[in-house]
Amino acid sequence: MKGTRNKSKEPDQKKIAALVRNLLVELGEDPSRDGLLKTPDRVAKSLVFLTRGYRQNLKAVVNGAYFASGTNHMVILKDIELYSLCEHHMLPFYGKCSVGYISQGKVLGVSKIARIVDMFARRLQIQERLTEEIANAVMDESGAEGVGVVITARHLCMMMRGVEKQNSAMTTSAVLGSFRTDEKVRQEFLSLVK
Repeated sequence: MKGTRNKSKEPDQKKIAALVRNLLVELGEDPSRDGLLKTPDRVAKSLVFLTRGYRQNLKAVVNGAYFASGTNHMVILKDIELYSLCEHHMLPFYGKCSVGYISQGKVLGVSKIARIVDMFARRLQIQERLTEEIANAVMDESGAEGVGVVITARHLCMMMRGVEKQNSAMTTSAVLGSFRTDEKVRQEFLSLVK
């Protein structure tokens, strides 16, 4: 498939640092000056960390943390901080994510929901796809009756450049199963994550 690569392989930080050094030169900087001497290595290390989601897989992240539950009530984890990089400008976007689901005999360990959010956020992303990926992963891993995900985030590509709108925030949602088909379930979820 076009554009795919072995994402489980750790990136070569030395190659990334060399590219950053060249970028600094192209921008008119001197990478050998005191303030920039270690910048290429720092940027390389930072980019590897910020894209670590490519090298994670869902089964390993969840790590079997399923627990039997006889109830089928709504479970919600709100205000999960997320940090990502937009795939269009490689500038950060950051915000909060709320995830809800109705279990069917098992629940996920609560920290695993936050880890799922991080796994997909730590990739080059667009918020719309990120929201959907989280919803699908929670649905697949929990076997839930329904799932809802809401993300509200601020995008530096819109704040620092382009239209320069400092107070704008984008909200996206994805609803699956009963959260999509049952208006009352969807409304309960949305009212609880406000």
